[in-house]
Amino acid sequence: MRVSVFGLGYVGCVSAACLASRGHQVIGVDVNPVKIDLVRRGRAPVVEERIGELTAEVVRTGALRATADVAEAIAGSEVSLVCVGTPSAPNGSLSTAYLERVTEQIGAALSEKDGRHTVVFRSTMLPGTCLEKLVPILEKSSGGTAGVDFGVAVNPEFLREGSSVRDFFDPPKTVIGELDAASGDVVAELYGGLPGEMFRVPIPVAEMTKYADNAFHGLKIGFANELGAVCRALGLDSHRVMDVFLADRKLNISPAYLRPGFAFGGSCLPKDLRGLVYAAHRADVAVPILAHVLPSNEEHLRRAVELVERTGRRRVGLFGLSFKPGTDDLRESPLVELAERLFGKGYDLRIYDANVSLSRLLGANREYIEGRLPHLGQLLAGSVDEVLAHAEVCLVGCTDPEVLGALPHGDGRVLIDLVRLPDAEARRAEPGYVGLAW
Repeated sequence: MRVSVFGLGYVGCVSAACLASRGHQVIGVDVNPVKIDLVRRGRAPVVEERIGELTAEVVRTGALRATADVAEAIAGSEVSLVCVGTPSAPNGSLSTAYLERVTEQIGAALSEKDGRHTVVFRSTMLPGTCLEKLVPILEKSSGGTAGVDFGVAVNPEFLREGSSVRDFFDPPKTVIGELDAASGDVVAELYGGLPGEMFRVPIPVAEMTKYADNAFHGLKIGFANELGAVCRALGLDSHRVMDVFLADRKLNISPAYLRPGFAFGGSCLPKDLRGLVYAAHRADVAVPILAHVLPSNEEHLRRAVELVERTGRRRVGLFGLSFKPGTDDLRESPLVELAERLFGKGYDLRIYDANVSLSRLLGANREYIEGRLPHLGQLLAGSVDEVLAHAEVCLVGCTDPEVLGALPHGDGRVLIDLVRLPDAEARRAEPGYVGLAW
């Protein structure tokens, strides 16, 4: 394919050289004459493993050239990758000034070009930037319609400085946010044959994936460092602790616990988090990440209460009460906390959980519920139908097949989904359906 790459920094330079090495004809575009001159002489504008040799080779063969002329680059290509910077302001906001400027220039060049051209944004930008800001600029400056006269896609990069060439050829995944299938097809063809799973998703989803990745990377580093600081204060070798931690591929280094849902609870997680934070404070070790895990969990529970309050309705049915499916353990269950708050606010509440019967609760489990929700006996219903007959608002906190099979569809009631129901995607179009975090 004939490709133009706008912005010859780390992402643009590496993308241009790597695409050229795969057989594409690439034109690099930049406003900096020094970068243009370096590429023309076969030298990379950045210092990076393998990029120097790769750039020299593709320039020598004619697969990569550079220009400052936007119109020339658009005329000589069928797809453009936009790799300009989106610097951060002190308050965390991103500047899209460079993106907007180059988008306007590309649009103006498209107005003079026949045939469909696809504009692919690789710059990191917040969800909504492409469709709400960049596409209107392209349409205004080109006089055309996105998805008809030209294609638009978002293709976030997952290149680490220092190993970006290696990451390009062996990506963990390829993400294509497509305005339409034709736009996505063009991007997919650019990377055809590379390893890793390819995701073709709506544009805002693609924009968000880079933030999800980097936030998690930062969280992992911060978690490891805080745990290391606590271990050091307690006289432990943190690396030996983490060796054991990392060996668990079932729960620790795995997809486990990484699907948005309701707040966590139970007899272990809250207690052990509190204990670890207490030990850190006793040792005078600041652990801001660990110390805010429980407050974050509390915030998620508050969101559920707020969703009920927004309905303006008073009769509520709650499905699920134990902290985990298939158990009657109510200790520190977030659903018990949710029920307690709703009852305390005067809501007319009925609860159904097939595994929970007041007469069968024993020991610490019974003691806990008597302290937190002493009125449980009058709130528990004997069947799903009893709760449905009562409820104007249905709170779904379990995936019991009996419950799933009886839940209403668009009958005027509000259904608040705390677990992401199996048919959540279809239900999102129904009036009254509300997902907690989706």
